[in-house]
Amino acid sequence: MSPTDTDDFKARFAQVQARLAPLFERVFPDPQEPRSVVVVPSLSFDPQELAKIDGVEHYEERLLCMLMLLRMPRTHLVYVTSQPIDPSTIDYFLHLLPGIPSRHARSRLTLFSTLDSSAVPLTRKLLDRPQLVERIRQALPHPDRGHITCFNATALERELAVRLDMPLYAADPELVDFGFKSGGRKVFRAAGVPLPDGYEDLRDVQDIVTALTELKRRHPDLRRAVVKLDDGFSGEGNALFKFEGAPTGGALEGWVRDELPQRIRFEAKGETWERYAAKYAEMQGIVECFVEGKPKLSPSVQCRIDPLGRPEIISTHDQVLGGPSGQVFLGCTFPADEAYRIEIQKLGEAVARELSTRGVIGRFGVDFISCQDADSAWHHHAIEINLRKGGTTHPYMMLQYLTDGDFDPSTGLYRAPSGQPRFYYASDNLISEDYRGLAPEDLIDISVCRDLHFHGATQEGVVFHLVGALSEFGKLGAVCIGPSPERARALFTETVDVLDQEARARHTW
Repeated sequence: MSPTDTDDFKARFAQVQARLAPLFERVFPDPQEPRSVVVVPSLSFDPQELAKIDGVEHYEERLLCMLMLLRMPRTHLVYVTSQPIDPSTIDYFLHLLPGIPSRHARSRLTLFSTLDSSAVPLTRKLLDRPQLVERIRQALPHPDRGHITCFNATALERELAVRLDMPLYAADPELVDFGFKSGGRKVFRAAGVPLPDGYEDLRDVQDIVTALTELKRRHPDLRRAVVKLDDGFSGEGNALFKFEGAPTGGALEGWVRDELPQRIRFEAKGETWERYAAKYAEMQGIVECFVEGKPKLSPSVQCRIDPLGRPEIISTHDQVLGGPSGQVFLGCTFPADEAYRIEIQKLGEAVARELSTRGVIGRFGVDFISCQDADSAWHHHAIEINLRKGGTTHPYMMLQYLTDGDFDPSTGLYRAPSGQPRFYYASDNLISEDYRGLAPEDLIDISVCRDLHFHGATQEGVVFHLVGALSEFGKLGAVCIGPSPERARALFTETVDVLDQEARARHTW
């Protein structure tokens, strides 16, 4: 047993966490109150699963949206990364701060790097460098008025909270199972939220075979089923099995066992059955019916449970999905379609209430598959709880910080202070071979010369992220904010067109 898994260590963590609720009541409501925030954007997941995502080492930059907290004039922020972030990228985000001189904000920002590009989670790298942890402690002017924010909370982040003696604004790692595929299905049932028929807590290939067989027997017309790793990331741990040509009766299980290695199709590029089966035995997972239907969409509801245990719906999105069978997250539109966004808000609220009773705090998302029937009614199936920040977190936070508006749960719309609604189209996956070799300075030059930036006066425009992945991987992200869904999508299309034109022109030099 690790020393951090002992009852004594967990008690120490509980003592640190006990300071979060009073801090939330006393400091959070007043933007003038001094405070310290430590941002550790570690993707504390299985490294082999993360390796399936191109440029994943730069995903630590997605939480640079947290730099917008520096608009509060007495807030000090520490941001930790594996590798140093290009200074021009930092300047780009500080320039977005409304009403705060960049120099003033920069004086309250401290950047640390582990100078380690290995596939180990950032928090592990940090814990392995006690001198760096101490330097972070010394950089905090208000340690008694601070907290740690992270991408996802595991035993690593719990240890860091104790080492820094600073509470973690995230779910206790003891509750991490609610964010796994199996745990999510159990929460949906308890909350009375519809979910696809299926099985959870599966341990190995034989369990997969048994689950696929029983689903087909229960649903003779079932065409496809989904196999998922319990802790897969961004849909890359999912696979699809087709029942085409399956026999009936007693021969079915043997057919499934024989056909599984050949028929299963993975969402992740380059995945093999042998490697996937071994990872499944290590990580466990679920099997569930593939939800069929046209039209079929994948909305999500973002929720937050504050340190006082109060659940709140903060946004809805329609996810933009890709991959061989449309299960890999590529981007999102905000808000979700008006035809059903209030319906999924209610379902998300039921999940949030259930998680609140179990002691969860912090941000999380609930993903759905939604299909429309012949009578134009929408039917929703909950498929996953992302008990962490996700791909919809940083676009929405940028919208909030840039416009200072409010989410209206009665309509599902976000309104700027003028009362005008705001919408966006966001993607983490603007990818092109032509983009390789473009440095952050090149992107900023393009954005300025081609008017691809956010305008505070009109409260619309484009904000880039994942800039560090551009030169090596030809990949970056963008949030395109507009006064209508059509304008937001048009801004995205214009952004892609401009980047393509500029990248091709620079390759002809």
